[in-house]
Order: sequence, then structure tokens, then C-alpha cells
Amino acid sequence: MNLHNREYLKPVRKYLRNNSTSAEATLWKLLKKSQVGGYKFRRQHSIGNFIVDFFCYELMLAIELDGEIHADLQNIAGDIERDEQLEKEGITVLRYENRWVFEYPEVIIQDILDIGKNKSK
Repeated sequence: MNLHNREYLKPVRKYLRNNSTSAEATLWKLLKKSQVGGYKFRRQHSIGNFIVDFFCYELMLAIELDGEIHADLQNIAGDIERDEQLEKEGITVLRYENRWVFEYPEVIIQDILDIGKNKSK
């Protein structure tokens, strides 16, 4: 799977960045400029044919924020399949409900730091 942004997905990535949810915008404020553990994150990054909300090459970590649309069974099944494909490529996927960004941002940050700690072992 190609880890680099696919050119044909560029307009979609740009649209998603320019129309981010409030949860995505809030989490980006925490992740940008390598503020968490010195790790550089990209937002709306394509991996193969998938676009993940946030991606860190150094940690091979994707973070996905889920709103209401992800609560129905069809979307849950799609998310599981997508996560499994990414994990086969060595990418860890962290998935949070949008509300976690506002209610438990420290948990998200600690999860990232824990992954960084485990990868450095």
C-alpha cells in the first residue's frame, strides 16, 4: 500500500481539510507543529485509497475521529475492514468518538505518547 498522498485524492483531501469538523479542528490544534512528543502529524493524509484524519509517519500511526455517521452497522463494518487493511501495512489505528477530543484530550495525547514509547523499545 502506498503511504504517500495519491495525486488523484488531492482535491478530496483539500476539501476535507477546509471543511473539517470541530473535533478535527480541535485535535489539530493539539497535534500540529509537533506539539505531542515531538511527533509530526499530517491531517487528511491518503494511504493507498484511504484518507485518514491524522497520520504520523514516524509512529506509523493513524488517528480517526468518528461522528454519528460511523455509528450504523454498515459504517462500523467498513471501518473495521479499513482498519484491518491499514494494520496489515504496519499502521496502528486509534479511533475515537468526536466527543473524546473535547472531554478526554489527555487520553488521546497519552495514547500517542504510549505508542511512541512502545515503538522506541
